[in-house]
Amino acid sequence: MIENPRYLFDQKIRSEYKVNLIAGSDEVGRGAMAGPIVVVSAILKPEYNNSKIKDSKLLNEKQREELFEEIKENCISFSICEYDSKFVDEFNPKKTSQIGMIDSIKKLDVKPDICLIDGENIELEGYQCIQIIKGDNLSLTIAAASILAKVYRDRIMNNYHIKYPEYNFIKHKGYCTIDHQQRVEQYGILDIHRFSYKPIKFLKEKQNEF
Repeated sequence: MIENPRYLFDQKIRSEYKVNLIAGSDEVGRGAMAGPIVVVSAILKPEYNNSKIKDSKLLNEKQREELFEEIKENCISFSICEYDSKFVDEFNPKKTSQIGMIDSIKKLDVKPDICLIDGENIELEGYQCIQIIKGDNLSLTIAAASILAKVYRDRIMNNYHIKYPEYNFIKHKGYCTIDHQQRVEQYGILDIHRFSYKPIKFLKEKQNEF
């Protein structure tokens, strides 16, 4: 049987820091020019080990959907925070992610012994937080949070596709693809677009010229 490196990573954290309950935090949607940023913090049952769980970007939609319910069932606690385009425009994507990490950790029903944060350096009074670069592919707990965040956000974008089918959100999920930019140029800017993002700012300026 091949050992699961992500599970072993978390076990090493437990051993080194003499802790049991690990929270993993990750965000999804930071690079998109439409839709929300979603941040999730999750505490998995310490004995839970699933080698299928990895960085959500390395899984297809079917795999993520299959893991979504199982991860929730094997969480001691998890919380999901959603920040719309207006919030992202006001605070910028990085700051929004940091706010989301803090908010989602504080919203957990159970206080973790330690918090593993994907990519961000977070300071939260009363909590021990560790920044893990590329943590969504190193830590089982961060990877689980990334899957919860990705599936939750994708469902939001799929609903936007039903509302605005001409924008093809079901395909690009609000990210800055050529297809998305062309559709915004053709059909116009929506309230769910982030006005601070370069492609949207450019199109808005272009529209104002006429």
